Amino acid sequence: MNLLRRIDGYWFAPMPAERLAMLRMITGAFAVIYLLARSVHLTGYAHFPARDFSPIGVTTWLSAPLPPWATYAVFMLAVVAGLAFVAGAYYRVSGPLFAAGFLWITTYRSSWGMIFHQDNLVALHLGVLALAPAQAAWSYDARRHGAAPEASHGRFGWAVRSMCWLTVVSYVLAGIAKVENAGWEWSAGDILRTHVAYDAVRKLELGGIHSPIGAWMVQFEWPFEILGVLTLVLELGAPLALLHRRLALAWVVGIWGFHLGVMALMAITFAYPVTGAAFASFFAVERLREFRGVRRLLARFER
Repeated sequence: MNLLRRIDGYWFAPMPAERLAMLRMITGAFAVIYLLARSVHLTGYAHFPARDFSPIGVTTWLSAPLPPWATYAVFMLAVVAGLAFVAGAYYRVSGPLFAAGFLWITTYRSSWGMIFHQDNLVALHLGVLALAPAQAAWSYDARRHGAAPEASHGRFGWAVRSMCWLTVVSYVLAGIAKVENAGWEWSAGDILRTHVAYDAVRKLELGGIHSPIGAWMVQFEWPFEILGVLTLVLELGAPLALLHRRLALAWVVGIWGFHLGVMALMAITFAYPVTGAAFASFFAVERLREFRGVRRLLARFER
């Protein structure tokens, strides 16, 4: 029973409603901006030939691609639901609708021959927030019902904990995949160096955007020996971030630097972690209210 109480106390640790609300706004705003910024790419598959369609995940029940009008309709519905998600408006409907819409759009995009793993964590975080009472503070719903600010409660804490765990597990799985595919030789740096070199040559040949930094650095061995070890340490050591807030800060800084390194060496941007939105759940993000611009924005929900 004592163990069960500890588990319950961990997962349902009291946290402020404002923290979950801020996570709703940060994650939701990122997802909406991502959809809009990538709209041409995310809807362009509407006119691809059916022979290229290979459904995965939630799209596996489709025997053929959606008609173009359906692709555009789903996209527009998701954007509208996303705006309501961010504002916490009619959240019991808009929350699940946006989470499902984002998952569908990004999975459908990955059903055309290339899987985009960077969308997975965003979709998972949205799913958690959609199931949580993330509209209990700083939302249109709370203002409409005249709800008084709620005290810290475990019903807010489980969602924050879940988002942290999902983030950590995603990096651990990435580390395990490297070890399974390349063995511990990944830490020697040769595999990473070859990968960076191949990426630069491929993009140069195909006329894509490449990184001159990566193309120049592959002439040296020692930087990749360090980077190979650091990559595995950061990914396989991600669970340490769950033990203490200082370890969480150190890990977030390290993994954020890792993504900046990928961007510098390979011109590949994983927008969710690079913006910091992927790691917001590790911090007391409700304190962002102390900034004047944020305070003015939130005041709209408090009148």
